[in-house]
Order: sequence, then C-alpha cells, then structure tokens
Amino acid sequence: MHTKATISSLNYFASQGYSVDMLRLDLVHPIVSGNKWYKLKEYLLQAKEQKADTLASFGGPYSNHIVALAYAGQYLGLKTIGYIRTNADEPITPSLQEAIGYGMQLIYLGRTHFQEKKNELLKNQDSLSTYFIDEGGYGKLGCQGFASIQEEVTLNHYDYMIAAVGTGTMLSGLISISNPHQQIVGIPVLKNEETIYSEINAILPDTRMPYTLLHQFHQGGYAKTTQEQIDCMNQFWKNTGIPTDIVYTGKLVTAFDQLLQEKYFKKDASILLIHSGGLQGNRSVKPGLLLY
Repeated sequence: MHTKATISSLNYFASQGYSVDMLRLDLVHPIVSGNKWYKLKEYLLQAKEQKADTLASFGGPYSNHIVALAYAGQYLGLKTIGYIRTNADEPITPSLQEAIGYGMQLIYLGRTHFQEKKNELLKNQDSLSTYFIDEGGYGKLGCQGFASIQEEVTLNHYDYMIAAVGTGTMLSGLISISNPHQQIVGIPVLKNEETIYSEINAILPDTRMPYTLLHQFHQGGYAKTTQEQIDCMNQFWKNTGIPTDIVYTGKLVTAFDQLLQEKYFKKDASILLIHSGGLQGNRSVKPGLLLY
C-alpha cells in the first residue's frame, strides 16, 4: 500500500556547520501518510488474522490517523468506525468529511471525558468481529510497526534523531532501533504532558534505552500555533521546499531552529529530522498564512 521511505539532504544547513537530513515519511502514501502506515501495519495484520470485519479507532476532528484508517479499511474491504473527539452538532471538518468519503462511520463522543469514554470502549470490547486500535496507533504493535522502518532506510549513522511527539508511539519505535551513540530527541506537541514518559516506557521493549523530551516547544498546546511557528514553517518551505503542518512537523522545525540558535548540537553533528507526514491540521489555518 505504500512507497518505501526516503531521506532528503537539507543542504541549506551545511553553512551552519551541520549535516542535516530529513526522513520523508510524508511521501510514503498520499492518504495513509507518514508514520501512520508504519504504526498501523501490525494492527492491520492482526485484524486480518483474527478475521475481523470492522476496524475501530479514535481521534480528533483533524486526525491524520482517522483519515488513514478509513482509507486502509476501504482498501482492505473492511468496515471502519471512528470515535471522534467532537460533538455531532459542530461543523464537520474536511478531514472528517474525507473519512466519511472512504466509508467510515463516525460516532461523536464529545470533548469532555473523551479519554474515559475511550478507555471504557477499549476495555469492554464485546465483539471479535470489531478490531479496536487505540488513538494514533498507540501500543506495542504500533511501536513494533515503526521499528520496521529500519528495513527501508539506514539510520544508524546519525548523531541525533529528532521527531515531534503525540502519543509517543513513533518515538518509542525510533528509540527501540537506536544505537548507544545516538541521541533521540522528542518534541511533545501537547502542553503539560506529564504522562508521556510513562506512556512511551510502557510500550518500549527495553526501558533502559535513553531518550530526551524537550517540553518547551508546544506553542501553546495541541493544534495551537503562534506567528513565530507560522513564520518558521514558511521559512523552512523557502529553504527546503518541504511542507510541514501546524500540529506536529511545524513544531519540530520551529524547535530545531531554536536549538540551532542555542547551539544545542555538538559541532559537526549529523542530524536527522523526521517528517512524520500528514498535513490535515493545516486545513484549520486561515488561507494565506502558509505559503504552500
């Protein structure tokens, strides 16, 4: 269903004394974009083994994960259900409209107590024919799926590998395939995300593997942005021709720009930025703010 991952050299940063590449997961598939394919693949295999006829998961109104799952279900001939963190009387977003177009049934759980309602559904699965996947593909199978990216690209020579962090599933997979000399840096996109360490450690095959989370780059919280971030995303586009999104990769490149200014990285470092794909969040941005 996907094209193999590729790595682009970002030659613009050579003048600053760093070798910087970007893992282009945004190019692996136009719909099942970026890390979504890798995080979903093991779940889809297990659902097939269990002969499930329906895939069900959870997400917000601009969820890349929900759109990706809806498309994957249609591709595999499976029904899909999306439990959405919004209310039925709110305007439907382009992302949710797209999911409906791929045949997904939407059930609105509202914005209050969403996590409790989600956990109750996950705990009380009453049908073997419906295969539930946690929000964003979170879980050990999601970690395992992302770790399989090492079959497509060589990552073991980088000094630093940096990624935005939502559920922590992708980062856990990255940590699991890293070498002792590599520094894995995560940029959480949620504000006051105190539980993210325990959530990452819960799905890591070895919790002794080190990593760093930098919490100061959330830009106000999930799906929130600032003019500084918009300017940085536009500048990154001018310098590289690579689009980013306000929810994840925009915060990644904004953090990277500041870390460069602070001389966070050792001299002559080899750095990999991970473009986790999915530009759904940009659908909420006022037209004209982004150059792409």
